[in-house]
Amino acid sequence: METGLKNRVAIVAGASQGLGRATSLALAAEGVHLALCARNSQALEQLSSSIRKQFGVEVHSDDLDVRDSDAIDQFVIDTVREFDRVDVCITNAGGPPAKEFLATTDAEWDDAFRLNLRSAAAFARAVIPYMQRRKWGRIITLSSITVRQPQAQLILSNAIRTGILGLVRSLASDFGKDGILVNNVAPGYTATDRLKELSAKRAASTGQSEANIQQTWIDQIPLGRLGEPEEVADAIVWLASERASFITGQTILVDGGMYKGL
Repeated sequence: METGLKNRVAIVAGASQGLGRATSLALAAEGVHLALCARNSQALEQLSSSIRKQFGVEVHSDDLDVRDSDAIDQFVIDTVREFDRVDVCITNAGGPPAKEFLATTDAEWDDAFRLNLRSAAAFARAVIPYMQRRKWGRIITLSSITVRQPQAQLILSNAIRTGILGLVRSLASDFGKDGILVNNVAPGYTATDRLKELSAKRAASTGQSEANIQQTWIDQIPLGRLGEPEEVADAIVWLASERASFITGQTILVDGGMYKGL
């Protein structure tokens, strides 16, 4: 399928592992030049080098914490200085800690807001002016099934990440006239390090094995398995492509049918 993405420039946040890494590889396979950021500088540089060798695209990378809005602004400026444009922006960050509500602190609520909502707004605010100049852009937020179906012991994610829906709808309405599409991808249970972390914490609190915990999640999924990072990345590539040119303001669930709502 022709995606129309060859020689576009895409920012991918949280690119060093998991869904961000899979998305970076999938975009590179379409001939997209990349600006990658993450906190793990060593893993980021290894990925950047591998992508350059495998796909022959240009890669700019920088280690930063997406909770730092000033660092996001500078990263976008550096990206445009490097490539003279930014066409696609994938916002992504690790999830907040898994906790019961009464165990949470104000500091954890503030941190979850900065990590999972404010960072997406900061990226959008930084890239939109450059997209407006070319009358073309894609902003894709990467969140979680918790925006549609809250999950046990994930109160911080359940509450904070739903704000992404309001952000996406608002930006889609405000900037559609500029040719900028804004959508959200919400994965279900996907085989990443984050899921291993959640299963370990759940196992420790319940006394069950991690395998049993993961099986309880699989039992909720009609397809009978966990998702793969590459399957989420494929949905993101599609939304970034010319094939999704009349889709904006939407949340696309990549969950194997887990969500039970209409």
